[in-house]
This record gives sequence, structure tokens and C-alpha cells, in this order.
Amino acid sequence: MDKRFLVFGCDHAGYELKEYLKAWLLDLGYNIKDFGTFSSESVDYPDYIHPVAKSIADGAADLAIIICGTGNGAAMTANKYANVRAALCWNKELGMLARQHNNANILALPARFISMSDAKEVVRAFLNTDFENERHSRRIEKINQLI
Repeated sequence: MDKRFLVFGCDHAGYELKEYLKAWLLDLGYNIKDFGTFSSESVDYPDYIHPVAKSIADGAADLAIIICGTGNGAAMTANKYANVRAALCWNKELGMLARQHNNANILALPARFISMSDAKEVVRAFLNTDFENERHSRRIEKINQLI
């Protein structure tokens, strides 16, 4: 895996999965900034996802992983930021395609619908896949266009 600076954010539903993935990635030599949450006590996911998305939008981090119960709320929150492309993925093929075709810079995981081992495979695919560019670049440029 390419050694990059990663940021994490989650709510209470994603806490256990975040800690598992974070420990694994730290062992692999990744540098990680964790925006929380730091327990399984109930919290509101936007409070932890906004700083993650802002760090990607501002260029302070290369890639991020966000986790909530379904992954939907986390992805919706992150995608409010310009130049953020958060992709909800629950299998390795989606993780790979999110990077190849969409140049996704945030991986959203559904903690209540994915096993830890499957999440690890999604993260591995996401982090090890490069953007294909070519025809996909013009599509990505259109994402931030206002109608």
C-alpha cells in the first residue's frame, strides 16, 4: 500500500470498526489523524464528518475513511464540500471502482452492514487503486458544476 496521510471520522456505530481499521493501517505505516468519535457513546455523525471533509477539501489530507451505521449520512455530509468525492462502499469491487472511475477521496463504510474482514478488503482496494483519468476526468469536473 502507498503510504499516505489518512484522516478518519465516525459516529458511535462506527467506533469499533474505526479502531480496528486504524490499528491495522498504523501497523502498515500509515500516518493517521483521527477526528473521532472516541467511544461508542451516542453522538451526531456530522460533528465528526465535517472536520474530515474539510481536511480533504482544504488539501490537508490525501484520503479519508468515514464510518457511520449505514455510511449514508456520513457520505452525504462529506459530499457537501467542494472537491470531496465520498463513496459509500461495502465490497472491494466498489472500493476499487470508486477510485478508478470517480477518483473518490473519501471512503464511507456502513458499520452495521459490513464485517470487519470485508471492511479491511474494501479499504485495501480503495487505497491500492489509482484513478484511471482518461474519460473519467471530464465527468469528475462536472460534479462541482452548479446548474
